[in-house]
Amino acid sequence: MQILLVEDNMDLAELIIEYLQAEYIECDIAYNGSMALNLLEDNAYQVIVSDVMMPKMDGFSFLDQLRSSGNNTPCMLLTARSRLEDKLNGFEKGADDYLVKPFELAELSARIKVLAHRPRPPADKINIADLELDLTAQQACRAGQQLTLSAAEWRLLKILVKHSPSVVAKVDIENYVWGSEAPSRDALKMLIYRLRKVVDTPELSPLITTVRGRGVMIATPEEQS
Repeated sequence: MQILLVEDNMDLAELIIEYLQAEYIECDIAYNGSMALNLLEDNAYQVIVSDVMMPKMDGFSFLDQLRSSGNNTPCMLLTARSRLEDKLNGFEKGADDYLVKPFELAELSARIKVLAHRPRPPADKINIADLELDLTAQQACRAGQQLTLSAAEWRLLKILVKHSPSVVAKVDIENYVWGSEAPSRDALKMLIYRLRKVVDTPELSPLITTVRGRGVMIATPEEQS
């Protein structure tokens, strides 16, 4: 079994990993929500175990983005917050389980195994109006017609759809598509132009919008207004 552990306390993380390995549960480790989301772009896990209080991106924000992207991997939150309102907040954001610190490692292992064997509906497709992304096949269709996209166009469309209907900052798009540095000053501008030509053809309602001073979004016409 392969899980993702999201925990900023390195000592606790090492303790958890060592115990779970003895239970034949392998762990990848992320030290904050942002790092976890990056790992989830290229890896699939049976369960995610995430701390709540973390730097850069806390567990609630991480879980919110995870579910908004269409990822329904079972997720357990670990936290010292024992108030009912905190637990309800976690469940409302899509948590499947909630374990309060301090906890017994045997209980953590048992809960992970239960979550791993819980049936989950497939979440490899995301729809926005008549646009559909198949994340497994890495294909997109609009109004029933398959779209021909370059690798960069696919990555741009993917990050916009996963954050829809929120605006994605241009710097975040550039980092996702090209890494730390875009190939040229106008690379993103040209990439957005090319993607619009493929996705927003004249006979269809436009979905891609540039929000001056903020970034780019993809959303239904109703969500854009």
